[in-house]
Amino acid sequence: MTDGPDKLRSYLLEARAAVVFTGAGISTESGIPDFRSPGGIWAKYRPIEFDDFMRSVEARRESWRRRFGAAEVLDSARPNRAHLAIAALVKRNVVSAVITQNIDGLHQASGVPDDRVIELHGNTTYAACLSCEKRYELADIRARFEQNGEAPDCACGGYIKTATVSFGQAMPALAMKRAEAATRACDLFVAVGSSLVVYPAAGFPTLAKRGGARLVIVNREPTDQDGMADLVLRSEIGPTFEQAVNGLS
Repeated sequence: MTDGPDKLRSYLLEARAAVVFTGAGISTESGIPDFRSPGGIWAKYRPIEFDDFMRSVEARRESWRRRFGAAEVLDSARPNRAHLAIAALVKRNVVSAVITQNIDGLHQASGVPDDRVIELHGNTTYAACLSCEKRYELADIRARFEQNGEAPDCACGGYIKTATVSFGQAMPALAMKRAEAATRACDLFVAVGSSLVVYPAAGFPTLAKRGGARLVIVNREPTDQDGMADLVLRSEIGPTFEQAVNGLS
């Protein structure tokens, strides 16, 4: 619908507390492939389960080989027009929180403060010890890995892993609690670039709608939740958001 961005703009203008929920579709416009799409990483490799990572040194080595093998794409990606438009909405206090399924850190890179981004699946731009939670920068980890080919361990004896949520790993309790609170408090929930099939994260649009919020879904493909949305836009995300934000007073 050609007037879709204008309708989204009107909803944003009327909102007191809007929440933006983002999935892989927003980052594909920055050149990061959707893991689930044909040609994505899961089409090439079986995902490494968290239990395997903890149990097998070879699984840990392979996990780091894959991360550094994807470094050219992940580390060179930059925020696109949609990220920048959402950051502008946060700066104007139109959007109270950005809940994301993405692990690329592009919302923070676009200017959204750390405390306004809720990362449900973690962040691949740094690493952390699974025991003491000490943070490690990837450049340091890569130098060690390329020197000896061994999966890095922390000084405390714990395993170091990218700060992401792996298959079989518990969802981050604090992030889920924050996301639920933001969703319950919002009067406009905008789901962007998500297929809305990965639970429990995909339950947030329904939670918002049941709480009385308007629901907008912006995604190139249909989702199972389109039927309950107040507005569905099947269009390129960057131009849609840029047009919606332009003209906001």
